[in-house]
Amino acid sequence: MNIPKSALENHQFTIVMVVMLVAAGLVSFFTMPRSEDPQVSPAGSSVIVVYPGADPEDMETLIVDPLEEAINELEDIKKFDSIIRDGLAVLQIEFHSGSDPEKKYTDVVQKVNRTQPDLPKDILSLETLKWSITNVNIFQYALVSDSLAYTELEALAENLKTKISRVAGISRVKTWAYPEQQVRIELDLEKLARLQVPVGLVQQAVSSSNLNIPGGTLDIGPRKLNIRTSGFYKSLEEIGNTVVLYRGGRPVYVRDLGQVRFDYADPKHIARFNGQRAVFISARQKEATNIFDIMGEVNKIRAEFSSTLPARAKLETVFDQSKSVASRLNVFFSNLFQGMLLVGFLIFLVYGFRASLVIAAVIPIAVIIGIGMTDLSGYGLEQMSIAALVIALGMLVDNAIVVTENIVRFMKMGYSKAEAAHRATNQVAWPVVSSTLTTVFAFIPMILMQNITGDFIRSMPVTVVYTLMASLLMALTFTPYLASRLLKDVPKVGRTERVLEKFVVTVYRRRLDFALRHRGLVLITSLVIFMGSLGLFGVVGVSFFPKADKAQFMINIEMPQGVSLDETDAVTRKVETILQAQPDIKKFASNVGRSNPQIYYNVIERNPTSNFSQIYVDMGETGLPEIARRVEDLRQRFAAFPEAHIEVKEFEQGPPVVAPVAIKILGDNLETLRRIAADVEKIYQEKDGLINIGNPLRTSALDLQIKINREKAGRLNIPLVEIDRAVRMAAAGLTVTSFRDEEGKDYEVVISGDKRELKVQDLKNIYVTAGGGVQIPLEQLASLELKQAPGEINHFKLQRNVTLTADVRPGYSIDRLTKAIIADLEAYNWPEGYQYYVSGELESREESFGGLGQAVIVAMLAIFGILVLQFRSFLQPFIVFAAIPLAVVGSILALLITGYSFSFTAFIGLTALVGIVVNNSIILVDYTNVLRLEGKDTITAVKEAAETRFMPIFLTTTTTIGGLLPLALGGGTLWAPMSWTIIGGLGASMVLTLLVVPVLYQVFTPKLIPESGEQNHV
Repeated sequence: MNIPKSALENHQFTIVMVVMLVAAGLVSFFTMPRSEDPQVSPAGSSVIVVYPGADPEDMETLIVDPLEEAINELEDIKKFDSIIRDGLAVLQIEFHSGSDPEKKYTDVVQKVNRTQPDLPKDILSLETLKWSITNVNIFQYALVSDSLAYTELEALAENLKTKISRVAGISRVKTWAYPEQQVRIELDLEKLARLQVPVGLVQQAVSSSNLNIPGGTLDIGPRKLNIRTSGFYKSLEEIGNTVVLYRGGRPVYVRDLGQVRFDYADPKHIARFNGQRAVFISARQKEATNIFDIMGEVNKIRAEFSSTLPARAKLETVFDQSKSVASRLNVFFSNLFQGMLLVGFLIFLVYGFRASLVIAAVIPIAVIIGIGMTDLSGYGLEQMSIAALVIALGMLVDNAIVVTENIVRFMKMGYSKAEAAHRATNQVAWPVVSSTLTTVFAFIPMILMQNITGDFIRSMPVTVVYTLMASLLMALTFTPYLASRLLKDVPKVGRTERVLEKFVVTVYRRRLDFALRHRGLVLITSLVIFMGSLGLFGVVGVSFFPKADKAQFMINIEMPQGVSLDETDAVTRKVETILQAQPDIKKFASNVGRSNPQIYYNVIERNPTSNFSQIYVDMGETGLPEIARRVEDLRQRFAAFPEAHIEVKEFEQGPPVVAPVAIKILGDNLETLRRIAADVEKIYQEKDGLINIGNPLRTSALDLQIKINREKAGRLNIPLVEIDRAVRMAAAGLTVTSFRDEEGKDYEVVISGDKRELKVQDLKNIYVTAGGGVQIPLEQLASLELKQAPGEINHFKLQRNVTLTADVRPGYSIDRLTKAIIADLEAYNWPEGYQYYVSGELESREESFGGLGQAVIVAMLAIFGILVLQFRSFLQPFIVFAAIPLAVVGSILALLITGYSFSFTAFIGLTALVGIVVNNSIILVDYTNVLRLEGKDTITAVKEAAETRFMPIFLTTTTTIGGLLPLALGGGTLWAPMSWTIIGGLGASMVLTLLVVPVLYQVFTPKLIPESGEQNHV
């Protein structure tokens, strides 16, 4: 079937087809989901266990070890980490890419549920979470007031939460940072000691008196009555009137032993906005929804709610992702529009208005069709898919240029417009198809990458492939139809075209003659240039993902282990004072006791811990150089804080990594790990360029250990769990039941000692019940002593470890610093059973680059297969492949000149370049074969083909460069390296291909195999 001929003969259908595809694309554009980043759901889960009062070693033994043993039985586990702190354990399970996220989450839940009966019964909470990029909050509001009580702030925040929860597209609204209210039974421990009342008896009395056991029914004649028993507590007074025991024939009530009152739970999270007390409200977005539609509704609710607030409170915006998405989409669409104008202008300069209109018409059509197909594949508009349109922009006109230029050439030879459109398109149809397929095959392996990076970038190659295939369809159908209608019967030669033709005759022809006469010199010189460029690769350097182009950053404040929340808050206030004095800092949100709610896809929330706080800082519209200077200034200021380890961390691109530089030390004994970690920390400190060095074992916590005389407790028939429960009640409080008020709100009922006055002596005087009802003071059963204990225990693949982390200053190579550390670790005298494991960026980069390296190999093999099919030769594809090393020369030089390192996106650019640069060679080699089949000798055919195809090669290269130039100049740190890689590679490849490929053709194809030149019809 002859597609160009059919399209011309059935032009009515051609027009209808184009209109239909464009209409579908436009509908998709206005309805498809919009977000900042691809909505990727990796196969992974987190298990979070909260057990107040337990130290890390107890958490490890009682909770983490049995959970790890059960979960480790699952298949396809890629990484398994556990973080264990006082009263908290977090298990992170990541499965291999390609696993079903839903099934793996269900498997983890089943394992956790089966293990739960073996865990302590009084665990406060056990939660299993499924990993998802939609866990990122799309907004964060601060309800600010220094004078309203927390109960009032809570009521206002819950009211706003209820309103926002009704918005379509919102998956979860959460309020933060106000202490939960509870009913506290605050016991007088001295009175309990005098009366010899065990705390277990108080707990039993309260919990057993708050049961609602149905009494059944009773038939009275024709009627049936429900029997009601005592039921739940209805007031705090009833709780106080609960009888605990009888002494001397008189009841002892709960109110006789302490106070019963509403109180706040011990604060675990303190929040402030710009230094003022606040509670936060945040929300997440459902998958496949439009963030602008959601935020439009939320903003209406926000405005209405703000108008009803009391004068002493106000609602502030901490973060609004829709603004970032709008800004990013505007930048990309601006780059796309600028690229369209630049490409159209270049075509206009050469071909004039009519021909440029024929060529440029394919740009919006292919882009819109590409958007429609992307939507059908389940992807939305975000940075990856929009950047793909910019990447494809310059390439999608290549086919139209080749077709239109050949049509014009045939018309100059005397053919009519219709005949020229048919014959010219048919002549270049197969080279156009094969050149498009080579580019497509360069991107398809990226689609097949099976890791989290592949999932994250997948929408980019998918969109490129769809757009290029749309451009191919238009080039073979719609472009010849437009040419037959719009081009003049006798095309005029424009001024720019005459200049290029003159350049070919006066400059290029002489250079080509020289190259063909001095073939050895040309080939040796090309090889030397290529090898020399590889030598510059080390100067360019390698990185993973660059820092994000965002005017925001985080400040992490890490206090020594065991430090109270109040002490952490005091240091946080000092940091806030410094921030308030900086005029370029627009706003900041402080979170004492935990991290800020997650607002960026690779910054993961940290669970509550009293020695940690985090401040989110927003510098508004400040430029990146000013942000870098401010960040460095703050780092120097905070280095003077001796009481805390303070990190200023900028947002990073790419998959989440614990830190740019991270080394895990694996072993069993904590003291040995602490000693090795101290030595490795010194290695870090010796490396110029490392900052924010973190060592979790740098400090240890000081614990008060209660050593129970197990033998004596056994003789007295006292269960150890009763002793532990009594101690926990006095020190941390013990939840025994719940209380529901008249409005239906539930409160925990907590029994505790007066912790504001709690002394070590109070712990000694706690009584427990021995067999026979005898009350025994704790001091007769246990001794108290201070002991250093680990503040944190980490597991990696079920083994204890410590991870030392560090950030890298701008201008330093992560790759070189990591390799320098590894060299020192190789020379270190490791104790038996201890080893190191390289994590951080190097681990993620090797995994991702390895996947992309395989993609490059697969792409080259696929491209080679296409070329063998076209040329029916094994030799000529290698001549075409000569363009690839020539392109590498330009890519390395472009990165060196612009100052970018060879990052992951630059590697993507190089992969794409493999498919793009061979197109020029295909056009050149194919037309040389055509001329030789017509009877011309090799030299004549090579010269004529090179001069004839100079114009389309020059134009396709310059339009691709022109389309990418706005992205290179305004695409930021993520996309600029990729753009410069392609631009530099195309520029060098064009210059060298026009000289080297003819030489290679002359050397390696002295005789033409007839079959290689037979014309294939598309």
